[in-house]
Amino acid sequence: MLRKSRAKSPPIDFKKYWHALIAPWQHIDWFLLLLVVGLTAFGSLTIASTEINEGLNHGWQHCFVGAVGLGLAIAIARWPYQSILRWHWLIYAVTNLSLIAVMVAGVTAKGAQRWITIGGLNIQPSEFAKIGVIITLAALLHERETIDLKVVGRTLAITAVPWALVFLQPDLGTSLVFGAIVLTMLYWANTNPGWLLLMLSPLVSAILYHVYLPGWLLWTLFITAIAWLTLPLRIVSALGAIAVNFGAVELGNLFWGLLKDYQKERLILFLDPEQDPLGGGYHLIQSRIAIGAGGMWGRGLHHGTQTQLNFIPEQHTDFIFSAVGEEYGFVGCLVLLLVFWAICMRLIWIALTAKDNFGSLLAIGILSIIAFQTAINISMTIGLAPIAGIPLPWMSYGRSALLSNFIAIGLVESVANFRPKKKKPYY
Repeated sequence: MLRKSRAKSPPIDFKKYWHALIAPWQHIDWFLLLLVVGLTAFGSLTIASTEINEGLNHGWQHCFVGAVGLGLAIAIARWPYQSILRWHWLIYAVTNLSLIAVMVAGVTAKGAQRWITIGGLNIQPSEFAKIGVIITLAALLHERETIDLKVVGRTLAITAVPWALVFLQPDLGTSLVFGAIVLTMLYWANTNPGWLLLMLSPLVSAILYHVYLPGWLLWTLFITAIAWLTLPLRIVSALGAIAVNFGAVELGNLFWGLLKDYQKERLILFLDPEQDPLGGGYHLIQSRIAIGAGGMWGRGLHHGTQTQLNFIPEQHTDFIFSAVGEEYGFVGCLVLLLVFWAICMRLIWIALTAKDNFGSLLAIGILSIIAFQTAINISMTIGLAPIAGIPLPWMSYGRSALLSNFIAIGLVESVANFRPKKKKPYY
């Protein structure tokens, strides 16, 4: 008697299962994610090199936190970014409450009260506050076809609260980042460029008055003309611009008085660090020596004398670029700059191809953080800007900064993931 033949099971369609697995992320910008992961790995390697003779493990910690951040970024990329619109005021409230909590129960270190201890870990809320401000401003600006003075005033008022809380910690570097966020997002929302110059004018006036008086006079005349051409009530506006620029001098003196002694020292000595070569100018002098010693190709990993002999304090954080310059040379620095340039270009592309204005503003706000922090950090290590305590994204050691950067990239990847299909960028 013949046995009944069993029906053969159909072959497993691995392609189908793989497609189902990858489908939720199929439109994200994988190249952007690869660049960020590569920077984090390179940062871990460089941090470990700066501490090889000290027996510390900040390099491994950086790598571990980066892995956690990558997981967060991938998870956020699957989550529709539009859903946070309904929560933006709650995010804004939590942002400010966390900054107030730091002032009430924060941990003080290096002359500043910026950290709060949660579960045995020191968290720096100001790093996450940058993302909270971007979300809030994107929600405010995305439905505006035209930006009038009322919207600009409301934008500045909303930003002023977290900015003031951060400035009082004191954290001058992060407060400057807030300024870059506001100006960039207002520009992207089609604000009159003349108004942006008017917003910048008090800061420029306060600096020029003490550096080059004829330049301050010319700047005041220029801003007066801008006010005449772009604001209503021309005569009143022009007189107001003159008053603001004159008042900015006294306002600058007021803010100068609010700065800590070490912050004043940083602002003064970057022009001539040789005034105090063993004190406030020491960081900058040693950083320049390290970068110059790297030459074209660098001394090689673990072979930088300035790096390995710990001549540069805080080299694994704010001065990580000096280690890159010494051990990888001019070529290594150039490659690093090209990677940051590519990241910025991808962010601009995502902003241009976003599904809506909200997503576009999110991407451009995060671009402002990355571009501004990169420019200031590298400039301060080579003496083109005062030392402001701003980390190099994904490279400098700092758990809160690294996690916030990955969360920011996760939001951008969500914008990319849920945008309509577009042609690939040419770069």
